[in-house]
Amino acid sequence: MVIAKDNEIAGGVPSYWEEAKAELMKRDRIMNKLIPQFGDLHLRGHHDPFTTLARSIVGQQVTAKVADVAWKKLLDISPKCTPAQIIKAGNEQLAACGLSKRKTEYILDLADHFKNKRVHTAQWDQMDDEAVIAELTRIRGIGRWTAEMFLIFNLLRPNVLPLDDPGLIQGISQNYFSGEPVSRSDAREVSANWEPYRTVATWYLWRSLDPVAVE
Repeated sequence: MVIAKDNEIAGGVPSYWEEAKAELMKRDRIMNKLIPQFGDLHLRGHHDPFTTLARSIVGQQVTAKVADVAWKKLLDISPKCTPAQIIKAGNEQLAACGLSKRKTEYILDLADHFKNKRVHTAQWDQMDDEAVIAELTRIRGIGRWTAEMFLIFNLLRPNVLPLDDPGLIQGISQNYFSGEPVSRSDAREVSANWEPYRTVATWYLWRSLDPVAVE
């Protein structure tokens, strides 16, 4: 039996996805061309909060390929990626996965927060986006971008605009500005037409750069 989250229907499709696609295609000529290219592909949520956050930390400031290699090595030493397994692995084994000293410290601190229940995972579904971001960014190594990735991939929030994400900025540049540099102000202006489905538009812009959706 699949237990659906508040923003998810059985099978893993976000409940708002089809409506969002229709609205974006109706309002935005770029989205109208882009969305049909990816057929039935959709955002797939990561159900475990700890795993989602740990993976985001691994992916900070490195390419997707480098992050993927490090993540696979981490899963070799911690197959279930639980806080207890990560703490047991310790500094040396985590560093051997290709993680920097700082990222190793961040993941261990994250594990400690979850093990000792210093985060309120049961309440996140009822909290608004900014409240979740505020709680998450109190954990070492989790900045706004990481918190926004969590909102997108774990809580499946529909209207997240991660302005610090280089993929979003590059996607807007290539699709809306013929490759010209894009400012945060430009990005906000373009995204105003996407509300309340900025997550969905962002996901399609990521796909325009990398057609294979990373799980």
